[in-house]
Amino acid sequence: MKETLLAILKEHSGAYVSGEELSNRMQVSRTAVWKHIGGLREEGYEIESAPRLGYRLVAVPDLLLPLEIQDGLKTAVMGKKVYHYREVDSTNRAARELARAGEAEGTVVLAEAQSAGRGRLGRAWNSPCGGIWLSLILRPKLPPYKAQLLTLMAAVAATEATAAVSAVTPGIKWPNDLMINGKKLAGILTEVSAEMEQLNYIVLGLGINANIPADWFAGELEQIATSIMAQSGEAVSRVAWVQAFLRNMEQEYMQAEQIGFEDVLKRWRRYSVTLGKGVDVQLADHRESGTAVDIDEQGALLVRTESGVKTFWAGDVSLRPDDGK
Repeated sequence: MKETLLAILKEHSGAYVSGEELSNRMQVSRTAVWKHIGGLREEGYEIESAPRLGYRLVAVPDLLLPLEIQDGLKTAVMGKKVYHYREVDSTNRAARELARAGEAEGTVVLAEAQSAGRGRLGRAWNSPCGGIWLSLILRPKLPPYKAQLLTLMAAVAATEATAAVSAVTPGIKWPNDLMINGKKLAGILTEVSAEMEQLNYIVLGLGINANIPADWFAGELEQIATSIMAQSGEAVSRVAWVQAFLRNMEQEYMQAEQIGFEDVLKRWRRYSVTLGKGVDVQLADHRESGTAVDIDEQGALLVRTESGVKTFWAGDVSLRPDDGK
């Protein structure tokens, strides 16, 4: 019901709408209208009321609210259900619980801030207000060994979403980092629940430094991390970014189900800042060095070393000095 009320207020572009018109169009009592107005105000919407005039929408909060994400989204699966938190320990943790309880594919968990965000290899991920902290539940009909491809898909979708809503086009460092000018802009953490031959669900967690000011990246962070705002000098619409990401994911995901991942791999190669570069791959017990030459059809990294081309499914990859973009 709040969705209908908000749509009517937006339809009038800041003009007053009488309580009577709202009551008639929503087919509820004037008291019910007043209660829903109160609910929108609690979520942060600025709504003015005036005797004999009614209500008008003055301002929309700069929050990743479900009503805003779904307004004009027009997807079939991605984002049909959205959970939003002002702060949560980890959107991936919340999404895993929802997935285990049977939540539908395409469900999104968003937070304005995380208190215990994580990256790959258990690393802490700073998640202040102004970023986009998102987890997406998928239930792909794929064997477990193809899960890596969904990480690459998310990286492409996030890169193209960033380019669509800002003046920044990041590159992708294998397997899951978005980079700009040699600094990390975003990371992806894919968590899998699987049996021997099938995936139960995947949680794709993505953290992107969106509207975080440049001076937040002080000390050690200044050399290794950045944000869209720091790079472009302007704030980006975080709602527009999430919508673009979900549309991109849905298009690529549906296409991959029909004809495979060839297009995803092609686009990943186009944005890669890893291929053709000297790399060090840190494994659990040793380090391999060489030149990254390609990714295979499952998304593994191929590196030409002194002893031949080796395939890496995992590992902490760093670019050699002066090899970043």
